[in-house]
Amino acid sequence: MGAKGRLKSLGRLLGHARDVMQIDVGFILWDGSTVPEDLADDAFAVKLADEGVVSSLMRKPRMETLLNLWVSKRIDLVNGSIFDLTAQKPKVRTREIRSKLSKWTAFNALRKFLFVGRGGPWPLEDQSDDKTSDGSREENEKNIQYHYDVSNAFYALWLDEEMVYTCGYCTDWDNDLDRMQRDKLEMICRKLRLKPGETMLDIGSGWGALCIYAAQNYGVSTLGVTLSEEQIEYAKAKAERLGLSDRVKFELIDYAAVQGQFDKVVSVGMQEHIGLENHPTYYGTVKRVLKPEGLFLNHAITRQARRDDKAFRKRNEETKLITKYIFPGGELDHIGNTLVNMERAGFEVHDVEDWREHYQRTCRHWHDRLLANYDAAVAEVGEVKTRMWLLYLGGCSITFERNGMKIYQTLISHKRRGPSGLPPTRADLYQDD
Repeated sequence: MGAKGRLKSLGRLLGHARDVMQIDVGFILWDGSTVPEDLADDAFAVKLADEGVVSSLMRKPRMETLLNLWVSKRIDLVNGSIFDLTAQKPKVRTREIRSKLSKWTAFNALRKFLFVGRGGPWPLEDQSDDKTSDGSREENEKNIQYHYDVSNAFYALWLDEEMVYTCGYCTDWDNDLDRMQRDKLEMICRKLRLKPGETMLDIGSGWGALCIYAAQNYGVSTLGVTLSEEQIEYAKAKAERLGLSDRVKFELIDYAAVQGQFDKVVSVGMQEHIGLENHPTYYGTVKRVLKPEGLFLNHAITRQARRDDKAFRKRNEETKLITKYIFPGGELDHIGNTLVNMERAGFEVHDVEDWREHYQRTCRHWHDRLLANYDAAVAEVGEVKTRMWLLYLGGCSITFERNGMKIYQTLISHKRRGPSGLPPTRADLYQDD
């Protein structure tokens, strides 16, 4: 069977599957032919660059194969994005699809690709590290710099004007990204009940937005710590440019090595990086540096709890790929275990708030902004990295929308006798000045 015969058989299979499932997605094959043949120029379609795509997926039908094909653009989406693809739900039930889909048509088409070479390129094959962090400063530094030292200019293409790379906060579901991030910074400061003259430590301070906002709007002195060299240079330069260098400091240091005591401590999107085995060190550090009457706000992505710890610790293929290619060393907790560890470390939990739907919208904004700046991103970091981040941000938005993951803000303090010092209600968090 020659190349033309394989192509014809595949087209017949795709057309058959499309009709059975009653989906609107089309297909563009490597010779320029389409399924259906009269596919409109502006129709949403999946594009296959070569017959090695089919062969590769048959030989190794795994998500990592699909990821390699995606980042190398051997599989692409035309006139749409991952959101359009996931919206293509069959209009018939799975049982009906199974009964109507011709197994002979599928077998006859796919068997012809078994001995076709897998083609190339395979840009991700030289990466094999998907382990969690051992908690050392060296390991933490390597992992953080892998993710955050991609390029400040790259992140600036799709983050908000203040370069905040954590979940925004919607006071209205239709707010734009800049508004969401400003409101997030404000809500964190309100939850911490910041007062002029206080000191605040930001663990994993990113590009410095929270430290600077708190100093400007609440009159506090702040210290931000991170292991990202590009972030620290950006944050220091911004603080100096704004005339805040006397009250806003940044240090390139591992969180566990921080010295001194602070009235308030905050960690936004940091816990996910350190690995579950290192949580005692994490909470122990917070307890050491937080003043006796201080408050700590922890903001972290979580997974759903499972029937037992063994089941929870088992990582699926998606988790392994994220650890391998996006967040090396990362590991997500479940909120129940987070609260248990906080109490075991000697803290009192005051407030727990789920921001799942806020993060779904944040990631959608990020995805859409990166897609709109696709060419500039490719010029900055290359097509592989750009397509990886597009898939990651889009996938995150879809996962949070479907309640596959959550994100919580938790406010705690040292456990002590007597009043906590907090107001009797949350009304102060939502009062407009």
